[in-house]
Order: sequence, then structure tokens, then C-alpha cells
Amino acid sequence: MNTPAATPTATPIVHSLFDPATWTITHIVHAGPGTPAAIVDPVLDFDPKSGRTRTTSADRVVEYVREQRLQVEWILETHAHADHLSAAPYLKQVLGGRIGIGGRITDVQKVFKVVFHLEPEFRLDGSQFDRLFADGEAFRIGALEARVLHVPGHTPACAAYHIGDAVFVGDTLFMPDVGSARCDFPGGDARTLYASARRLLALPPETRLFLCHDYPPPGRDVRVVCTVAEQRAGNIHLRDGIDEASFVEMRTRRDATLEMPVLLLPSVQVNIRAGEMPPPEANGVSYLKLPVNAL
Repeated sequence: MNTPAATPTATPIVHSLFDPATWTITHIVHAGPGTPAAIVDPVLDFDPKSGRTRTTSADRVVEYVREQRLQVEWILETHAHADHLSAAPYLKQVLGGRIGIGGRITDVQKVFKVVFHLEPEFRLDGSQFDRLFADGEAFRIGALEARVLHVPGHTPACAAYHIGDAVFVGDTLFMPDVGSARCDFPGGDARTLYASARRLLALPPETRLFLCHDYPPPGRDVRVVCTVAEQRAGNIHLRDGIDEASFVEMRTRRDATLEMPVLLLPSVQVNIRAGEMPPPEANGVSYLKLPVNAL
């Protein structure tokens, strides 16, 4: 798998917001006040006990965008998240922009339509999203040039967005002292993740890697960004010198001990719909399914 050529050396401004409830980091990337912008991996607050949603996290994004007079052109998802619901539809309604995701979201939709026995009308072509990106595809955020890198392994649809000297890596990499994402979800694969991680780590050492999550060990504050050089020197799972076989053995053994994310079932049902809730039933209420003994 070849790494696309690096985009120009522009250094975009990245404003990052951490959601402590889901350990998720949302990024707003732009070239300065009054310029076009993209929002990466926005969070819709969801209470699994009551089934109620809130837009508190998304409204922090709205506040920043309005303060900086930004024009939102893109709302980018790195994958169909299993740990938080996406606020993409809400932000699109409030701020505008198009919702984009890696083109292999269709693979994820096919799997989970069966798991959740979704309505026959649920489409498996990714048309719930405004744009499905191919590997290596280029697009623009105003003056900023962006390129898509397909980085499967955590899920088949994972994509990273290379914008100037910054790459938004989703769940492919965590901070060096945390390591890498699990690979035991449907369609996940540890060998594939290893290849995707090495693809990212082949970028120039000063490249900034912006994470989707941080789970800091005791004594460390949350971090949202590191460099390729830091990852290659110190990632506990993927630093230079760790070969594919060793990574796969570690990742497989570790994944077998992990519990499912708290919001897995509601999140996936919503996120494969580009953040929309299932169609309301006859009483006007949308329902999320809980498959029993199916996973």
C-alpha cells in the first residue's frame, strides 16, 4: 500500500475539544479567522440510562466556529464510531457543510443491517452521507489541500485526513503510552491495522497526528496531538522494531480481554446512518434496538 504524496507544507490551525464522557476529541481545522473549515469527529451527547440526547458538546463547536467566523465546508468522520454518537446532522443543520466518510462504510452498513435487523428500506450504498471518499482522493477546505488515506484495521471503513502538516488519524493510533485501537469489531483485523499504522508512520517525522481519543494513564493530562517521530520512538504497540507478528499476537490477546464499549449498540445504529436516528415509528418516536445474545 503506497502512501499518497504529502500535501503542501501549510500548517493549519487546529482547535480541539475533549469530551470526558466518551474520551473523544473533536477537531476544527481551518486557515485562520473568517476562512473555510472542517469539523472532524463531532460528538452528540447521549444518556444510555434515559435514551435522551443533548447537544452540549456540539454547541461548543458551534461557539468556536462562530467566534472565529468560520465557514464550515466539511464534517468529516474517520469511521462509524462505536463509543459515541455523531453530531454531524445537528452541526450540518446549524453550520452547514457536507458530511464525508471513507467509502468502505458500505461494508460496515452491510454487517450491521443484519445484526440489528434494520428496516428493509435502509440503504447499503452509503447514500446517507454526502460524500464517500476513496483512498488517495484529494479535496479542499478553502485554501487548504486535503487528502484521504484509507487506514482499515479497527474497522474496514477507517479513513485518515491529511491536511497540510496535520493528519487526523481516527482510532488507528492512540498516544504512544496507550498504543493502538482494538481490532475485534466486525470487519476488524490486526494485520490490516499494523499495515495502516506503518503507512501513517511513514509520513515525515514532524507530521502532526491528531487523535480521536485519549485514555491517559494516571498522572498524565489528556493530549490531542503528537508527532510521527514520537510514535515511531515510543508507541508501546507500534514503535519501530515491533514486527507484524508480534503486534498481531499482542493485539489478539489483548482484544480477547476487553469489554464492549458502553455506547456500542446505540452508536453504531446511528453512525451508519451518518448520525441520523432510525425512522420514527407510528407513534412518532425513534427506537434503538438491543440485540439479545447476538454479539
